[in-house]
Amino acid sequence: MAQILIVEDEPNMQIGLKDNLEFEQFEVTVAKDGEEGLKHLASSKFDLVLLDVMLPKLSGFDVCKKARKNGITTPIIFLTAKGEEIDRVLGLELGADDYITKPFSIRELVARVKAVLRRTGSEQPLENEVPEQIQLGLLTVNFATYSASHSQQGSMKMSHKEYEILQYLYLHKNEVVNRYQLLEDVWGYDNHPTTRTVDNFILKLRQKIEQNPNEPRHILTVHGAGYKLLT
Repeated sequence: MAQILIVEDEPNMQIGLKDNLEFEQFEVTVAKDGEEGLKHLASSKFDLVLLDVMLPKLSGFDVCKKARKNGITTPIIFLTAKGEEIDRVLGLELGADDYITKPFSIRELVARVKAVLRRTGSEQPLENEVPEQIQLGLLTVNFATYSASHSQQGSMKMSHKEYEILQYLYLHKNEVVNRYQLLEDVWGYDNHPTTRTVDNFILKLRQKIEQNPNEPRHILTVHGAGYKLLT
């Protein structure tokens, strides 16, 4: 049974989300503000977080930023009344996995939750078809423990999305993968964020993998087409 953390300060929203997710056979924990949510994340194991952006004490963006900085890779779906593209992109670049704008239907929310769990859960096809541990350039990655080490810098913190992108690229190694494939298959959006988001994540991965990120040997840019992973 998947463990879900809801971080939401509106009582009616808390109750509605909790009741509906428990009806779908999820185990649910509720936090009423950002600080409480971050404490739960640091002390317990969750499969997914539903995180409101506008929270008392600590905003959802700050919770996400601090969690990722502390090496917490739990998938995050932002819940927010803000619908502007800049807010959505900011949330994704901070390490969120999805973004849903209020008001939303419970059916849509549950579908998004299940989609993220499929992409990030132990049963997902990417994990079944990619070796448990791979080495790319200077980086050794273990997908079973979501841990990584750098040959020169030691233990390396990575976001959950970086692991997902590496899994996807490795699954399609030696093939050209375009940005929209990555957005569709890794982010899973109907309304895609900007492709610049993909480029930013590729840049971060190159900085961890490549001896010289400006002259990459493992994640190559195929101009006008996309990216290719060479092992």
